Amino acid sequence: MTILSASRIGISFGGIKAIDDVSFSVSEGQILSIIGPNGAGKTTLFNVISGLYRADQGEVGLGGQNVTGLPPDDLAARGLSRTFQNLQIFQRMTAAENVMVGRHLRERCNLFADLFRLPSVTRQNEETHEAALKLLDDVGLRASARAPAGSLSYGACKRIEIARALAAEPKVLLLDEPAAGCNSVETDEIDRLIRKVAASGIAIVLVEHDMKLVMNISDRILVLNRGKPLLEGTPREVRNDPAVLEAYLGKHGAREAARA
Repeated sequence: MTILSASRIGISFGGIKAIDDVSFSVSEGQILSIIGPNGAGKTTLFNVISGLYRADQGEVGLGGQNVTGLPPDDLAARGLSRTFQNLQIFQRMTAAENVMVGRHLRERCNLFADLFRLPSVTRQNEETHEAALKLLDDVGLRASARAPAGSLSYGACKRIEIARALAAEPKVLLLDEPAAGCNSVETDEIDRLIRKVAASGIAIVLVEHDMKLVMNISDRILVLNRGKPLLEGTPREVRNDPAVLEAYLGKHGAREAARA
């Protein structure tokens, strides 16, 4: 079942088309990677899908409903979570507190209950804390729950970000370069985590420059070049396509790769 779709998305900045007629869809438990050279429009496309930018044309569908133009908080409530290219962690908060922040959309108590410290608020806070510990366990960081996030490794903070996004109980998870800046060990941990999340039924759309990671985990790959779709296919199809090689390596580099 298709859970997220983009149909003929287009957006321009100052007369320059950043995204031009891009379409894709992703189903429950599927991993779709979006790749392309720097400036191809990958993060811009993410910003359109997640409601940060409003497209000039096209539609975004989530769970069978047209959600084009809805703000990020509405999309999050409907089941879409994302991480960002640059690390967005509260350095002085603990790992558990960082994850708890992502849970507020699923909390039931209102401002009145919070102001008067009603017992329901205490129970909810305990439930949120337990949910955060469970998610930290899932990403392999339960032992660091009480540690300030700023004291943890860069790769650990990347996993905390993913745990925080999962705290909102999404149907779709957008990951913007989750392995950027990670060493090989940390990238392997991200690889295993993404597979685990997809196996739970959550659809994943991934932007990533680490081609080894992309080729290992993707069900489908969408290649963008200068804002336009170049190819969508399996990792094997993408790996062997001359147009993709040329977009990444240039004509000379593509010829050399073909001879290699």
